[in-house]
Parts: sequence; C-alpha cells; structure tokens
Amino acid sequence: MTNPVHDLSKLRIDRDAPPQVKRAFRSAVILAAAGAAVLVLVLVFLGARRGAGVPVQVAVATGEAGSAAGGAGGAAVTANGYVVARTRASVSAKVAGRLEWLGVSEGSRIEKGEVIARLENADYVAQVTQAEAALATTRAQLAEAEADRDQARRDAQRVREIRRQNRELISDRDLDAAESRATQSAARARAASARVDAAVAGLRFARANLENTTVRAPFSGTVLRKEAEVGEVVAPSVGGGLTRGAVVTMADLDTLEVEVDVNEAYIGRVRRDQPARITLDAYPDATFRGQTRQVVPTADRQRATVQVKVSILDRDPRILPEMAARVDFLEPEAAAPGPAAAVPRIRAPAAAVRVENGQTVVWIVRDGRLEQRAVQAGPVSGGFREIRSGLSGGELLLVSGVDAPRPGMSVKVVGQP
Repeated sequence: MTNPVHDLSKLRIDRDAPPQVKRAFRSAVILAAAGAAVLVLVLVFLGARRGAGVPVQVAVATGEAGSAAGGAGGAAVTANGYVVARTRASVSAKVAGRLEWLGVSEGSRIEKGEVIARLENADYVAQVTQAEAALATTRAQLAEAEADRDQARRDAQRVREIRRQNRELISDRDLDAAESRATQSAARARAASARVDAAVAGLRFARANLENTTVRAPFSGTVLRKEAEVGEVVAPSVGGGLTRGAVVTMADLDTLEVEVDVNEAYIGRVRRDQPARITLDAYPDATFRGQTRQVVPTADRQRATVQVKVSILDRDPRILPEMAARVDFLEPEAAAPGPAAAVPRIRAPAAAVRVENGQTVVWIVRDGRLEQRAVQAGPVSGGFREIRSGLSGGELLLVSGVDAPRPGMSVKVVGQP
C-alpha cells in the first residue's frame, strides 16, 4: 500500500485581514486623532482666554502710607501679642490635704482675704485642742509655782525679821535655808512662766496650721479657672500622680495689658508712654486706646525681638486674658519742628511681599491686571513689613489667590463686583 502524495504548495497562511476589520481599525485611528486635536484646541482656547483677560479672583490689601517724623498719627510699628493680667496668681494651699469645700467657680468675683476653699482639717483641729489643754496645764503649774514662791518669800521675810529682833532665836543656818527656799521657789515660778510662753507659742503654731487649711484670696480679683475639685488632694508643690498644685487661678482684671514682641529692628521707634491702638482678633472691628507702659530692657536672642508691655486705657468687659491682640504704636500728632522733610513710610502685609529670582517684589493690581514692582522691604513685625522704597502708598497689593502671577494677568478683587 502506498502513501498518498500531499501537495505542500497548497498550504499557506493568509495574512490579509478581512476588509471589515481594516475599516474598523482605520476608523478608530481617525477618531483618536480627531479627539486629540479637539483637546489641543480646547487647551489652546482656554489658555488664550485666560491670557486675554478671564479674571482670576484674588485677595488684596492696601499699602498704608505714614510718616517717619509724625504727621497724621499713623502707626510707626505694628506687633502681635496677647492680653495678660499684671496681677495674676495660681492660688494653692499652704499645706497638703484633701479638698473638702470649694466656694467659687469660673468668673466669681472675690475680695482680698475671702475664703476660697477649705481642706479636711480634723487632725489640725485636734492639734489645736491639744495645744489649748497644754496651755491650761502650764498655766495651772505657773499659778502653783507662783503661790509657792510667794509663800517662800514670806517665810524668809519672817525669819529675817525674827533674827533682826533676836539673833539667838534664829541661827544662821535656818536663815540661809529660808532664803534658799525662796530663791528656789522664784526659779520654779520663772520656769513655769517660760513653759506657759512655750505653750502659747505651740497654740499659735497649731492655730496657724489650722488656718493654713483655709485657702484665702491673696488680692481682689476674678477667678479665671478652677484647678481642683472637691475630693482631690492638693499640695503647695506637685509631686506627681493625682496631686494638684493649685486650687484656682485668679487675676485682677483691672490690671489687664497687652504684651507684644517687637522686632528689634523697629524697637527704636517705641518709647515709654507712647500712644497705641489695640485691636483684638476676637473683635476686629473695635479698637481700644493703649499706652506703652514698659519696654523690657533685654532682647530675645533666638527670635530677635524685644517685649513691650502696653496698658489698656479703655476698660471693656469684652477684653479677657489670653486673647490675641495687635498693637499699632502711633506716631505723634504733629511732626517735629525743623526744616527736614518727613520721610515717607509705607507698610504692607507680609504676605504681599515675595522673593522672585532673588529680588524682593510686590504685585500691584491696577485696572484689573497684575503689575510687578521691585521694592526694598524691612523685616516682619506684627504681620507687616516696612516698604522702604518702591511704593508711594495706597496701591492695591496682591496677597493671595495666584500662586504664579504673571505681568498683565487679568484678576478680579474678591468682594468687588
């Protein structure tokens, strides 16, 4: 039997795709190219619109113009700080013990010497009772010793009188014995008197310890915070655990002032009794009159600042300790006399001053577009920087809203139609 002969020339792979597959592939490529072209056109169009003036909303601030020599009473320096009470204390007990009674709460007005709290004091009461008993005993012993002394004095006096009348009746030995008994009795009386004094001192000490379990207000003021509750252990110094160091924190709200840190580059413009304007972060639309009370005579090396204390002249119940505040130290109402002209001084928010390409610049908003201006700026103080050159005052300065501003960029100021 013979194998059939196979014609291998008829075996081949048809690499040509069907016509319908080729048409679908061409359509997909054309659609993708068209989509990419449309996307490019949209991006170009949007970029053109933005460059042509589609406004970007931004926040601006106005550069404040003042005078280095006085003028209109403008702010010479601005600094930030906090409201504090000059008279403030964390009131604690003088002895350790468990708090038994607390008679105040936050906001309570108390007078000097008024009782704030009491500690458990049964042991101290017992010590006082014991000291009183000891005093009574020593006083009785003193009375007995004084009676013996007086009797010994009388006996010695009679012996001396009899001997003076008749020396044969009283011997020298009897006279010496009588006088010795009188002297001993006087000494015992003095010792008893000293024991009475010691008992009196012991009673005062016991009463003082008992009084130390009563916590009194050291001055008239207002309770700011309760530091302990009834049942807690309090002590003059905290040793850890559940022991409290203070019972309440109080302050005299009539001594409120503002402590601010002024950049040392500007401290020469601040002086004692200088008028100031105080603005609280809690009430930004209200201002209060102030006056520089003290420029602390030392600088903070790490922060390059000097602390300044400003008295608050306008008393207001809204002003509370630890509130954040901004203080504007004001220039005099009239310029100093003399032929020299006042030197312009411009202040701008620190956020408006940028460093770009190694140059200090600000961006000015003018007619709805951005304009770059190179300036010379001083250090930051109270969130502001002094613009020493480059501005004349009153310009609208870009603060926020654009991360990468460009000259001519169209912007719209937030809050303006």
